[in-house]
Amino acid sequence: MNEQSEHTGIAEDPADETRTLHVDVPRGTVVLAATPIGNTADASARLVALLERADIVAAEDTRRLYALANRLSVHVGGRVVANHDHNERGKADALLDHVANGETVLVVSDAGMPTINDPGLAIVRRAIERGLPVTCAPGPSAVLDALALSGLPTDRFCYEGFLPRKHSERMQALRALKGERRTIVFYETLHRIAESMADLEEVFGPDRRMALCRELTKDYEQIRRGTIHEINESVANDPPRGEMVLVIAGASEDEADPAQSLSVEELAELAMQYAQAHGMRIKDAIAEVIGKHPNADGTLANRKQVYNAVLALRD
Repeated sequence: MNEQSEHTGIAEDPADETRTLHVDVPRGTVVLAATPIGNTADASARLVALLERADIVAAEDTRRLYALANRLSVHVGGRVVANHDHNERGKADALLDHVANGETVLVVSDAGMPTINDPGLAIVRRAIERGLPVTCAPGPSAVLDALALSGLPTDRFCYEGFLPRKHSERMQALRALKGERRTIVFYETLHRIAESMADLEEVFGPDRRMALCRELTKDYEQIRRGTIHEINESVANDPPRGEMVLVIAGASEDEADPAQSLSVEELAELAMQYAQAHGMRIKDAIAEVIGKHPNADGTLANRKQVYNAVLALRD
């Protein structure tokens, strides 16, 4: 396993240089702007100008917005409103009424690009429905940073957001992705990383390559690269802290062969053969066979139905 640690310095006043650039702030437009994910110096000239000159700033957390503005030595010139997961649908039309009247509405999340596991989608959808302009001020992205640093193929990838919280749902999601040929990117929290790594190794096997990226762009940025088994061991021996992105290599040709969902009767026949070959109870054999032959969506066949099919075959 290859492990890398990097330290990233933060400029004393990141806004100094950005203020020397001329930045147009579009009127009558919703602007989604990416904010730094850990290093304040990553703030763009457009973000600084928008914070200063937008008529309204819709922020996921207003306290964090003001903290960022303070670090940037920026005065937020417009009205600040809270726009988070619990209220964004109800806020969208009122904010868009201001856009329709020619005002600039800036949408920011706590870190990274709005709408990517953050609020923002509701106002984008309503703006499209109402025919109002929407644009982006791009910037830091934990997904793209992790992908670039992973050393895994970047020409084709899929982003799956956070892994499900519950073990059964997480296993189903992973089984459905086992044959995915593209590089796969997940978010995960420090509270669930150990459980998720164990599930990854169970479903994808120990040998697939991956990277665990934590605290991206921050002073304690760290990239752990290796096989799933090696990363799983490292998590057990040296539990990672902070925010994490997991980047998993896509499936090999053998792994990616589309698995045909077997019928209950076919599973029953396999279970009977498996029980005889391994000297197992039929119920245990059914559990083994079902686990090895998930449906295309990652769900598992009903054990009771397979057992009844076994009884029917024996009659």
